[in-house]
Amino acid sequence: MNVEPYPLRFLKNLNRGREIATVLLNYGFGDLIERLGLKPYLQWGRRLISKKTREATETFTTATRIRLALQDLGATFVKFGQMLSTRPDLLPPDIISELAKLQEDVPSFSFKIVQATVEEELGKSLQELFHTFDEEPLGRGSLAQVHRAVTHEGQVMAVKIRRPQIQQDVERDLSLLLELAQLLERHVPESKVFDPVGLVKHFTRTIRREMNFRREARTIGEFAKLFEDDPRLHVPCVYDEYCSTAILSMEYITGVKVDDVEKIQSFGIDPREVAFAGAQIFMRQAFDFGIFHGDPHPGNLRILPNGSLVMLDFGMIGFLDDKKRERLVDLFLSIVRHDVDRAVEAILELGQPSVPIERTLLQADVRDFIEAYYGIPLDQLDIGQLLTDFIGILSNHGLRCPGDLMLLIRAIITLEGVGRKLDPDFNIANVLSPFVEKMIRRRYDPKRVAERAVSDLKTLFKAAHDLPLHLGNTLKKAAHDDLRVQLEHRGLDKLISEFDRSSNRIVVGLVTSALVVSTALVIRSGQSLWIAVPAFTLSGLLGIWLIWGILRSGRL
Repeated sequence: MNVEPYPLRFLKNLNRGREIATVLLNYGFGDLIERLGLKPYLQWGRRLISKKTREATETFTTATRIRLALQDLGATFVKFGQMLSTRPDLLPPDIISELAKLQEDVPSFSFKIVQATVEEELGKSLQELFHTFDEEPLGRGSLAQVHRAVTHEGQVMAVKIRRPQIQQDVERDLSLLLELAQLLERHVPESKVFDPVGLVKHFTRTIRREMNFRREARTIGEFAKLFEDDPRLHVPCVYDEYCSTAILSMEYITGVKVDDVEKIQSFGIDPREVAFAGAQIFMRQAFDFGIFHGDPHPGNLRILPNGSLVMLDFGMIGFLDDKKRERLVDLFLSIVRHDVDRAVEAILELGQPSVPIERTLLQADVRDFIEAYYGIPLDQLDIGQLLTDFIGILSNHGLRCPGDLMLLIRAIITLEGVGRKLDPDFNIANVLSPFVEKMIRRRYDPKRVAERAVSDLKTLFKAAHDLPLHLGNTLKKAAHDDLRVQLEHRGLDKLISEFDRSSNRIVVGLVTSALVVSTALVIRSGQSLWIAVPAFTLSGLLGIWLIWGILRSGRL
């Protein structure tokens, strides 16, 4: 395997790479720059630390400096920090608390750009497409901004337009983020517990989905079909003929924010009913359909005058497969039944170990966890606190929570907070309990048991059918001395890189020495001075370059 002496992606995006390295230096992460080998990318003109960043380095905590650095690096890094703020299973509470403060503070882009983008994407002039189109945006974010428009037929729309060049900027930053994550895992072994590469890959999938408005339109259509029989949820209508990968046109919603209790009451609606119905709709999404809105905060939830709930911004969606739903049910049942072993198995299947698991210690913590909730009926559990304690167990034992499951946990905790604003006595366990009981009944339904048994038998028969073939192939390879075993080496990349660099320096030193000696002999003989002078100059330059390279590396 060829090991690159410097990060390939930083070479492809040299200016942005320099900017990232400089920001890290300015916020006091010089030691990290050294360990990652990013020192050559620092902008010499920006190595002087400004007053603001000097104060950050001297007086702010590490968590605050991380937040400020991400803020200075722009929209992609801000959104990455926001995603990290939802991972208390991986990061300590002080960093989580700081990253939660990250806000998208972006200016709106001009109406000329809006008009040009709409016309290019939809293939018609703005006047042909719309009767009116507001120049001032309704809202703006790091990826897009929204404008109100009315068609010639009188349909009122909210038109979301993707920011110009945002795809290129995000893809460039994603490339650099992945390189940084790989460098962290390679040069900072203690970072592996946080799974930097896995986090970046998960973030990459999420933000690419958010930037593809066609995908969001399909998701909205899917939710509309799933809830077409439930009038409590109003899914905004999407106008496909006014959509593209960069344009999303949907029904303009005039409702009030879900946490505006006074306005909800002015509609003659009981806020307690809104809290219960909203939580029930979300549980249907997660536990009946396995697909749920990933960001149900008050800004994304509206109440219409008829009492229907509206969910906005379907860019962040979570998926919960049957296996994860079953394991969650096992976790709730083990608490109710005081079954420590079953809870441990559920936790080990839900989490992904990043370090060797001390099972005895895990069982002790799970026993304490269960003791705290044992004897409390399922519909009276404090689900928010229970899930927070569950995340704490994962974090303490190096178990990574799958991204979609973490998204579900965060969404449930958010919903519980919204519900309590509407109803101080709200307990989301009252809503969750019937869904858990429904899944238990479905698990032991004779039809499902039979289907599962048939599926397991098919898998077993296939394995039995393929076993002789695989065994025969293995014996044949062994007989022909063609049996190979692949070995994976770890931690040798840096050694190979350093060996390669050292050997290159030795070669340059030998060539330089040979040039110096041969040139000196030629000069002494007094012949061919026209060859000797350039050769002597070249050897001098090579020597200076070699010394400079050694000094720059910091290792003599």
